[in-house]
Amino acid sequence: MKAVIDTIDPKEVAKFEAMADEWWDPDGKFKPLHMLNPCRLDYIVSQIALEFDRDIKTKEPFKGLKILDIGCGGGLLCEPMARLGATVVGVDAAERNIPVAQAHANRSNLSIDYRVGTAEELVGSENRFDVILNMEVIEHVADPLSYLSACRQLLVKGGLMICSTINRNPKSFAMAIIGAEYVMRWLPKGTHEWSKFIKPDELYQLISKSGLTPVDKKGFVFNPIKWSWALSDRDLSVNYVTASLNEDEN
Repeated sequence: MKAVIDTIDPKEVAKFEAMADEWWDPDGKFKPLHMLNPCRLDYIVSQIALEFDRDIKTKEPFKGLKILDIGCGGGLLCEPMARLGATVVGVDAAERNIPVAQAHANRSNLSIDYRVGTAEELVGSENRFDVILNMEVIEHVADPLSYLSACRQLLVKGGLMICSTINRNPKSFAMAIIGAEYVMRWLPKGTHEWSKFIKPDELYQLISKSGLTPVDKKGFVFNPIKWSWALSDRDLSVNYVTASLNEDEN
């Protein structure tokens, strides 16, 4: 099999290595993710349930599904997926994140396969997944198309990839960088590079070029009055999420 290009950006990995100990602190440097997580989970759960015809009201509705969370961090998405019955693999290139994630899973009595590594390193093995969670990662990689191509190779036929990122426009610069990093100080300065943000149409094109079929997109919209996030069919101006299917055999 043709070797897959390594898309890791060492500078990006170093940023998250430095924050590893704060993953489970809801008031720490990952406060924005803790705030966004319920909204992310609503979308993820609904898309998986729709694609695989699962009733989320049943016990362990995702039992039998194998889910890969790329850039898993401290396990904020891995743990809910495991509680829903899925077999979960969490992979992160930032080595310090993995012991944090594993220790928290152990305390929560959850069995999750955490690994230091990348999507590209899994390609060529026997690993195939029903679902790939690719959340807030693509804006940190060096080669988005090669990265998405690696994701496609890891999906079974009929598999689902959920990918979220940040739009690239003046509003996203004002909110995701100036607001989150400089005004609210939710994130360390320099966490994001505006030039790496990706417009929804650009992401759809990249997903299609990788061999996947985009089937849905929604916006994550922050309400400063309610101080909460919600899904939107129309407003993808800052944070947004997509769902794509692998319709071909790898």
